[in-house]
Amino acid sequence: MKKKPEEPFVPVERRDTIRREIRSLLENRAFSAREISACIGVSEREVYEHLEHILRTINRREHNFVVTPAACKKCGFVFRKRERLRKPGKCPVCRHEMISDPLFSVKKSG
Repeated sequence: MKKKPEEPFVPVERRDTIRREIRSLLENRAFSAREISACIGVSEREVYEHLEHILRTINRREHNFVVTPAACKKCGFVFRKRERLRKPGKCPVCRHEMISDPLFSVKKSG
């Protein structure tokens, strides 16, 4: 039996780069990494990598990268001092694993 030749991988056609798409999405309102992943069509892990790059390269005179921190859904603990963008695994207070996703947005300065 002859094997059917595989069709070559054809990437999704994009007008902008993924980072520009994410940044323009975040200028309208706040999104979680999961929501960004669904809108842009890339994995959640890849979204976090792009968000970290956007955070490092954003022009701080013109825009602010705003992170609304994750919070425990059981006791209400808010992860304010967390430097990582990813969602934490457990609450340090009650050890509960139901944590809300952090939200990301880009606001204009001034």
